[in-house]
Formats: sequence, structure tokens, C-alpha cells
Amino acid sequence: MTLRLHNNLTRRVEEFEPLGPVPTMYVCGPTVYNYVHIGNARGPVVFGVLAALLRRRYGQLRYARNITDVDDKINAAAKELGVAISAITDRYAEAYRQDMAGLGVTGEFSPDIEPAATAHIPHIIAMIERLIESGHAYAAEGHVLFAVGSFPEYGKLSRRDPEEMLAGARVEVAPYKRDPGDFVLWKPSTPDLPGWDSPWGVGRPGWHIECSAMAAAHLGETIDIHAGGVDLQFPHHENEVAQSECAHGGRIFARFWLHNGMLNFGGAKMSKSLGNIEKVHDLLQQHPPEALRYALLSAHYRQPLDWSEALVEQAKNTLDRLYGTLRDLADVHAIAEVPPGIEMALDDDLNTPLALAEISHYAGEARRLLASGFSPTHPEQGDRLRGIKAALLGAGQVLGLLQQDPAAWFGRGASNDDDARIQSLIDERAAAKKARDFARSDAIRDQLAAEGVLLEDTPQGVRWKRA
Repeated sequence: MTLRLHNNLTRRVEEFEPLGPVPTMYVCGPTVYNYVHIGNARGPVVFGVLAALLRRRYGQLRYARNITDVDDKINAAAKELGVAISAITDRYAEAYRQDMAGLGVTGEFSPDIEPAATAHIPHIIAMIERLIESGHAYAAEGHVLFAVGSFPEYGKLSRRDPEEMLAGARVEVAPYKRDPGDFVLWKPSTPDLPGWDSPWGVGRPGWHIECSAMAAAHLGETIDIHAGGVDLQFPHHENEVAQSECAHGGRIFARFWLHNGMLNFGGAKMSKSLGNIEKVHDLLQQHPPEALRYALLSAHYRQPLDWSEALVEQAKNTLDRLYGTLRDLADVHAIAEVPPGIEMALDDDLNTPLALAEISHYAGEARRLLASGFSPTHPEQGDRLRGIKAALLGAGQVLGLLQQDPAAWFGRGASNDDDARIQSLIDERAAAKKARDFARSDAIRDQLAAEGVLLEDTPQGVRWKRA
């Protein structure tokens, strides 16, 4: 099997092979000054699936996802609360880790390295010095700026010409700039702001240089894959390309550039600036986390995704059916095995919607066979059911889905005592039906429905779930 990825640098789907025996991947992480919204989670979830695929395919991976812990937004939050910036960054970095873990971004789906910008100030200063020495940057009034005109290929990632980029960027007009498009690598700090000693005075790094320095420190001067949201393509990723390649003698910075599409909410791009955000922290308390993960994987990563309650509810209902199938296959003993159709879907530029459709196909086939009377104890029928269950578990495994016990999925948020009480009522209902006491049977069903417990009469017996 050959992995094919859409490379935004070339604007085409290309076969992926790592430069060396161990693939390298860098994903832009959060600026930790508040809880992240669900749009910020799409990249970690989707590119986590890619990370797991690369680990299966090549045996290992060097995957870095950074933490931006020095930024003007962080400074403003710390100033508002009257605390040190570390009080803000430590709190929200940990909150981010917990949120991502809640969405299943753990284990094989998680990064190997989580570099923080403040731990790489020496690397950042050294890279800036190289840029100045090679004529690609200059110091002015305590600032250091990258000279965009010194890099003829500037714009090759976003495919914008300099005038268009200048018009579309939030360009600070400052007298110390040689060119309006030049961007900041280092800026001075006043006593009330975080700062570090440097050849240009006490200051702090610009945002773009942080990722370049951290990627080089941990993954080398040329990395295989750089990923992030499409909103970062310009100016952040464009500037990373320019400063990295100029600092490293023209060596290519990232061979493949992958960008996930934005989440839309209420017809507009989800963003903190618009105030139309859904925080992961809140959503994890309102919905089954696996349903949120399923929803994030339900559209191709390069396409926009319309986020809504209906989308999450649809994901929840789909998982109900899938876990219901696994519950019906409880007596079938199978070991997870990744089916070829799932690997083919993921090899096709991480086609997670196709992979999810394959999972639904396996579940549908299992339900059809069970409804037709297939028995786990029958030699041939049992083998076929084992194969389907192995495929279901294996397909879920590579997507971070269907790894719970079905009882845990359907009993989410309830105590064992409550589960026992519900089962007792279901047993009482069954006895009432057998005695033809349909009034009592219907009353129990209505009582459970009022509690949010839905019953389903199946050939395998009564199943229940919480609405």
C-alpha cells in the first residue's frame, strides 16, 4: 500500500515516502491563554490518525506538536488577572492536554514531543543570528525583522504575490521597517512584559520564528510533513518557510504541507474573534467524547466542516448502532484486525469519511447475518461473524473509535447501581409481557423513557440505551 497525501506546496496529491527511515511530522499547537475551541481540535484529531498510520507503516515516527507559551494574548490575560504568564500558560497547557485526551488524542495518536517556545529561546536567538549574518534579517530599534525581499520564493506556499500578501495581511506600519511586508523575529520588552537577554536587548520572539526553531531543534532542518489549519497557511506557514530555508542555506523546510479545513458554526468560521466558539472543555461535559471525535472525522480533513448539535447527535446515533452491533456480537470472540479497505481509505489522503462508511458496511453486514439466524457456535457461520467483528474492532482501532465495552458506551454517566435498577425494571417488564399484563409493561417502558432510557426489542433480547 502507498500513502498518498495532498501536498499544499505543489497543490497535488503525491505519494509519500519519508526522507529517512523515521518519518518526521510537525503540527502547530495552541497558544495557551484560554480553553481551545472545537475547531482547534480538528487538526490534532485528524493528524493524530495520520501519526498512527505512519507508526504502523514505518515502525516509528518523530512527531512534534508545539505549545506557544509566549504571546501578546497571554500577556494581556496575565495582566488582566494580575498574575505571572506562567500561571496562565501552565493552566491552559494542562487544560489543552486534558481536552485532547478526552477526544482520544492519546497513545499512538499523540505527539512524541511537545516543545514549548519559552524553552527554546537560545535556539530562536541562534536562528535569528544566522538570518542576520546571511543578510536575510536586520536589527532596528530593538527589533529584528525578516527582510521579505531577500527571499525570491516568498509566497510559494500560499501562491500569493507580494502585493496581494501585503494587502491581505495585518501589517504593522512602523518606521523601523525597510519594507512594509517585513515581519518581526524579535521585539523589545518593557519591564512589565516577559523578556530574555539577547544581542538586541531584552525582548521576546515573534510568533513565526518559534515554530521554525522548535521544528529544527527536534526534527532537523528538513522535515517530512508540516501540518496545521488552513488559516495558518498565510502568514504563519509562509513565514516559517522563508525564515527556515534562509537560515539553513536554502534547504527545503518541509516536503509535504497539509492543511485541515475550518469548522463553521452558524454559517461563519468558528473563531474567538467572532465569539461564535464551542469550547472543547464544555463540549466534553455535554456530549459523549467519542461522538465529538466521530463528528470531527466525518468530513474529509481538507474540507470545511459545519459544526452543529445535529452533527453531534448524528454521530451519537451512529455510534449507538455500531456499539449495538458489537453488543449483539458479544458471544463472538475475535481479535482486532485492520481490514484492507480501511487502510486503502486512509492511504487515499486520509479519507476518513470513506473509512467510516466501511465501518458502517461491516456493522450492517453483521446485523443482516444475525437477523438471518447466523450463530456464533456454528463453525462456518461463527468464522464469518468473527471476521466481521475483527474488522469492526480493527477499523475502529485505527480511527480511535469503538474501543469501549458496549455496556460502558450505553451506560455512560450512570452508576452500577443505576444500571442494575434499570435492568431490574426491564426484567419486570419482560415478566409482565409474558403474563400478558400489557398495562404494566407499557408503564415500565414509559417510566424508563421519561428517565431518558430507550428500549429496543431485538431477536437477541431487550437492549437499552440512554438518550
